Amino acid sequence: MPVTKTQPDVTRRFVFVLMKNFTLLSFAGAVDALRLANRQLGFKAYDWRVVGEGGQSARCSAGTVFHLDGDLDELRHDDTVILCGGIDVGSATTQKLVSWIRRESRRGVRIGALCTATHALAKAGLLDGKRATIHWENYDAFLEDFPDVDLAKSVFVIDGKTMTTAGGTSSIDLMLAVIARDHGQDVANAVADQQIYTSIRTDRDSQRLSVPTRIGVRHPKLATVIQRMETTIEEPVSPSLLAEEVGLSTRQLERLFRRYLSRSPKRYYMELRLARARNLLMQTEMNVINVALACGFTSPSHFSKCYRAQYGTTPYRERGSHEADDDPDAVHVTLGDDMDDFAD
Repeated sequence: MPVTKTQPDVTRRFVFVLMKNFTLLSFAGAVDALRLANRQLGFKAYDWRVVGEGGQSARCSAGTVFHLDGDLDELRHDDTVILCGGIDVGSATTQKLVSWIRRESRRGVRIGALCTATHALAKAGLLDGKRATIHWENYDAFLEDFPDVDLAKSVFVIDGKTMTTAGGTSSIDLMLAVIARDHGQDVANAVADQQIYTSIRTDRDSQRLSVPTRIGVRHPKLATVIQRMETTIEEPVSPSLLAEEVGLSTRQLERLFRRYLSRSPKRYYMELRLARARNLLMQTEMNVINVALACGFTSPSHFSKCYRAQYGTTPYRERGSHEADDDPDAVHVTLGDDMDDFAD
């Protein structure tokens, strides 16, 4: 449906910074929303440049190479920078990029981050004391690295001159919010309609599917227990207490898990803790002992054994350490301990 022009022909420029191994979906969704806004309005409300370190090209995580419009040069005061992150954001957040972000921020430029690029904003110190969000897979690692950031689990966050998104299609939601603010909700709705985007999310919407949808089971008490497990990784709660909290006996809870998830509550809980540990090992510089403690293991050697039983390698090797596979602590843990944790 045609929309009426709501503002004079003032063009707002976005500068997209493509970091190494950036996520294509987040970048493409954001740019396309701006393109469609121009089409709906009938004038060039938005313009954009694509830049990056070196000014030549940038490769996304899908392998496609993009030609850049320029290097990390000085921008106009009214520009809006959008950092585009992806996998291995730590190595992509170079000192040159951090220095450039700080410089442009001091000059008053608005700065946003798509997907994992929130890490770069935090590294530059722009998120201390502010609300922000990041992809759920990077949530725990980010909290460990940047405790002064008020991290949310919503699809996007706008706090003053900074904007952050959770990745994926959340960049569309952010741009629709920007378009609605600049030119009205009718324009944003028309853009969403063109994108076949039937459910526009706000900054109050959670980025993850609900527990019942995620596990494919719509049993309220089971979902409540799993949600409780996900929020008590560092200090695990016993299955008997979990069962009591939802008005079940331990045996009833055991039957629920076996019926719907083909595993015991204890094993499911262990898998959650080990998955969290793997994320921390891959995405932070935390040492193995601190990762173990953060995931509810009081014994590093026990952690090592359980980790190897689940992933076929030790935490030390996962981290890329040169330590021997049979680290000194691991030999003191009996197989019985592991079998107890993984028992079905």
